[in-house]
Amino acid sequence: MGDRAAVVWDSALLGYDLGGDHPFNPIRLELTMRLARSLGLLDDVITLAPEPADDPDLARAHDMSYVDAVRQAPTVGWDVGHGLGTPDNPVFDRMHAASALVVGGTLLAARVIAEGTADRAVSIAGGLHHAMRDHAAGFCVYNDCSVAISWLLDNGFERIAYIDVDVHHGDGVQAAFYDDPRVLTVSLHQHPATLWPGTGSVTELGAGAAQGTSVNIPLPPGTRDPAWQRAFHAVVPSLLGAFRPQVLVTQCGVDTHAEDPLADLSLSVDGHRATYLALRDLAERYAGGKWLATGGGGYQLLRVVPRSWTHLVAAVLDRDVDPSTRVPTEWLTTVRKVAPRADLPLTMSDGADATFDAWSGGMSDPVDAVIRDVRHAIFPLHGLDPDDPRD
Repeated sequence: MGDRAAVVWDSALLGYDLGGDHPFNPIRLELTMRLARSLGLLDDVITLAPEPADDPDLARAHDMSYVDAVRQAPTVGWDVGHGLGTPDNPVFDRMHAASALVVGGTLLAARVIAEGTADRAVSIAGGLHHAMRDHAAGFCVYNDCSVAISWLLDNGFERIAYIDVDVHHGDGVQAAFYDDPRVLTVSLHQHPATLWPGTGSVTELGAGAAQGTSVNIPLPPGTRDPAWQRAFHAVVPSLLGAFRPQVLVTQCGVDTHAEDPLADLSLSVDGHRATYLALRDLAERYAGGKWLATGGGGYQLLRVVPRSWTHLVAAVLDRDVDPSTRVPTEWLTTVRKVAPRADLPLTMSDGADATFDAWSGGMSDPVDAVIRDVRHAIFPLHGLDPDDPRD
């Protein structure tokens, strides 16, 4: 698959830098790509460098008055509004150019899939799923996921499934396509009563003809790999089988990890790897093998994000990394120059077991109540039986 998969990357993407001690630190991207290279994943892979998205493409997901505000924000001396200049979304130099380049990266991934030069593409700098039509939110200025999905709808695709495994609700993408029956949005996230942005309840189903195409799986704090996988597999494959997407777009935030400082799920790098392999399999089974993967959240910058997203890059390239693989010494040496006292992982695994018992209709785990509620809310709208584990 190496020659049928694309990796979008350019060091210019590190310019999306919210500055100071902001948790959304671009070092996580740089260290991911270094780790992937150190492991040989990118040998003979030509990374594709994006161009910034232009205004017509940004307008797919954003009002031009907002785009203008982003352009002007670094130079104006007053409150620009639109969610800009807040602790979450501080104004930074060249903010428009850096943000448009992230969108351009995910658009480039979409283009190579639409043109048929690749079946899979990964843009780890993308996944800025919280940005709304007229304002920034949750560290996200422009919504590259929404722009790319809109572009795909205009370039040969009529049914798109978006799956969001970030710990936070994929609210911006859900909002963009809430009344569009051509886009199935599925978000697995920490329960909105316990985490920002406070949306993503089971009852958010989509509007009008799109009712049933907005799917939310809110998980209780403390959920570990087996329960998370149980919920994912009890809902997602059946819906993809019924919806029959032509391409899978995924947001692969890794802030679900037990060590992430901003949230309270308890997944492992091993659980993340299992999810990427499942997404690849689902794309093969239900979407003609077409898979566009983006990054997203993830704030344990040294121990978690580089390993998890290296597993994502490996999955896209069909160059899976055995969890027992040792982290290369050259990578550890590089990181220790930046963080000499950091406790760094020595293998590509947390030593966790992500195997799970498939949902069988019972109520043996707290997540089973979530599975029941989601299936009862959504499955009948797709002709599926919410009580039959075979559906």
